[in-house]
Amino acid sequence: MSWIIRIVFAYVGLKLLGIIGLIGGLVAAHFLVKGVITQKQRLDPELRQQIEAALFNAAFPLMGYLAKADGRVSEEEIQAAEALMARMQLSAQQRKEAIALFKGGSKPEFTPEPLIGHFMQVCGQYSDVKQILLSYLIAIALADGEVDSREQQSLQDIAKQLGFSRFMFEQLMKMAQAQSQFRGGQYHQQGGGDAQSPQAVLDQAYEALGAAPSYTDAQLKKAYRKLMSQYHPDKLAGQGVPDEMLKVATERSQEIQTAYEIVKQSRKYQ
Repeated sequence: MSWIIRIVFAYVGLKLLGIIGLIGGLVAAHFLVKGVITQKQRLDPELRQQIEAALFNAAFPLMGYLAKADGRVSEEEIQAAEALMARMQLSAQQRKEAIALFKGGSKPEFTPEPLIGHFMQVCGQYSDVKQILLSYLIAIALADGEVDSREQQSLQDIAKQLGFSRFMFEQLMKMAQAQSQFRGGQYHQQGGGDAQSPQAVLDQAYEALGAAPSYTDAQLKKAYRKLMSQYHPDKLAGQGVPDEMLKVATERSQEIQTAYEIVKQSRKYQ
């Protein structure tokens, strides 16, 4: 995990500020990795194991449950689950377990309430861990390009059980949909087709940050920093998020970073 963080920070620094940014990125990554190790050492090993297991064992059955909410598990949803497993770099045994959990969640007799109840007993006090779980579920719901009304209701019910208000859930849905379009450090238009106008891309960037053009620079930076904090590897590691899932959180932070840079760049010429 530490080498991934170093590469990401070095690459972003190089892109933004050249060789000086590269050096600065490596220095920042060094302290970040050090922070991850320190945070892991602070968390009781037994509690860490409980949180890791609760998150893993909740994520994949609930993904299967949501995929089946509209009556059938689509090929896109299966691909999205497999892509998540690939990005997490699961071992062969972990992948086997994840597939079994996903299939179990997609069965007609599956009910999510007991599973969510157990997850909340272990992770309820960790707001960022709960948001990580919800973001994975939203990604599965969006995998086939649209959210069926039954999927929407199931997601909203899960979010409520996790302690999210309806307003916060709807905001997270919009932001997750926009953030996914900046994967890999560049803009990806949903559904292909003709290239989006610069204004449309900018609108998506604002939405990815949960911000608006009316925000001052200070308000924009605050929104950006809040999001980056939620997906920061050292903070999540300190709350017991497994290394495999930290890799996905790092990708999400890259998407947020890209959206922020697009907005900042646009403001230079206003």
